[in-house]
Amino acid sequence: MAVDHYENFPVASILLPAPLRPAVAAIYAFARSADDFADEGDLPAAERQRLLAEYQLELDRIERGEPTDQPIFQRLGPHIAAHQLPLELFRDLLDAFSQDVVKDRYASFDELMDYCRRSANPVGRLLLHLFDAATPDNLQRSDAICSALQLINHWQDVDIDLAKGQNGRIYLPQDEMARFSISDDTLKSHPASADFRELMRFQVDRARNLMLSGASLGHDLPGRIGLEIRAIVAGGLRILDKIEAVDYDVFNHRPVLGAFDWPRILLKAALP
Repeated sequence: MAVDHYENFPVASILLPAPLRPAVAAIYAFARSADDFADEGDLPAAERQRLLAEYQLELDRIERGEPTDQPIFQRLGPHIAAHQLPLELFRDLLDAFSQDVVKDRYASFDELMDYCRRSANPVGRLLLHLFDAATPDNLQRSDAICSALQLINHWQDVDIDLAKGQNGRIYLPQDEMARFSISDDTLKSHPASADFRELMRFQVDRARNLMLSGASLGHDLPGRIGLEIRAIVAGGLRILDKIEAVDYDVFNHRPVLGAFDWPRILLKAALP
């Protein structure tokens, strides 16, 4: 799995067929750099939006068949052409990153899932297009896996996200926080309260169910592609297990995958 951003997405994994690794790496470079525009450093919001808008213009150039001098797109463009990758999926990613610049609260789970639809699901859909496996059923299961991975990343990073922006970024739905008697202010105090643990238990259970609803994709796709997806699923579920193991206290114990987790993940992925 990659480090930092997209840490729950394997990138150019050795499990993938070698001919596809350059395309996966190019997609990752695009997504990672654009995500950095939204999240990293001390740039003002207007400058972040300008950089993301330039990426949108580069996609427009690719669509028109025009050359580019931007290295990210010089690398990405041939793979888009060779595999007929839908440009709308790249635009969705940019739209989600742009939203991160201006939006730091989510009123409901439906609103959060709309964000996941654009911030995470395009990655899985692009991979399925690379694999020539983008059937409606496969896309639906991929969306479930990718949205679950995005949720898992949010839940392991509650504390980290609170440090972003002027007001802190909170992905926990506001209506569900209220249901469990958690306000923005109490969240910023890093609670290890029973109410917070119950809120996190609810989120973890839902993310696990969503992940499992798409997990059969890894068994239906053949060879290394299926193995890669099974490893993704196993890694995401392992993070959820780790959140449970610290009794949902992600403030004092951020769950991450370590060296001793990989044998377990690979064994689960290898099982039929």
